[in-house]
Amino acid sequence: MKQYKLGMVAAEFNYEVTSLMIERAKAEADFLGVEIARTIMVPGVFEMPLAIKTLLEDPEIDAVITLGAVIQGETKHDEVVVAQASRRIMDMSTEYDKPVTFGVTGPGMTELQALDRIEKGRDVVDAAVKMLKRLGK
Repeated sequence: MKQYKLGMVAAEFNYEVTSLMIERAKAEADFLGVEIARTIMVPGVFEMPLAIKTLLEDPEIDAVITLGAVIQGETKHDEVVVAQASRRIMDMSTEYDKPVTFGVTGPGMTELQALDRIEKGRDVVDAAVKMLKRLGK
């Protein structure tokens, strides 16, 4: 099997959650025999698209995984952030012809619910590898 090289974009906001997601992602990459070759930490989910684009333009990167947790506050800010980020992230996958997996949890969740969803870190690595294989990359 080809040694795939993944890029990872992870949000610093809600780091008590995203740090655990990152650890799950690294463990799954090791388990599957793939490398997280480059990581870009961004302030929050809203800032992810530029970092994702940077990784997608790197010819050494086969796919990009994203990790973030958008926790509900007193306004609908969480809904706006997730809706806009998810749309742009999805579009970049087809624009660059490389898998970009969505490991952003939320909106509408509490911190406790976010902690219950840290396995998303594992899931996005698995999804990226499956897509690479299924696309014959």
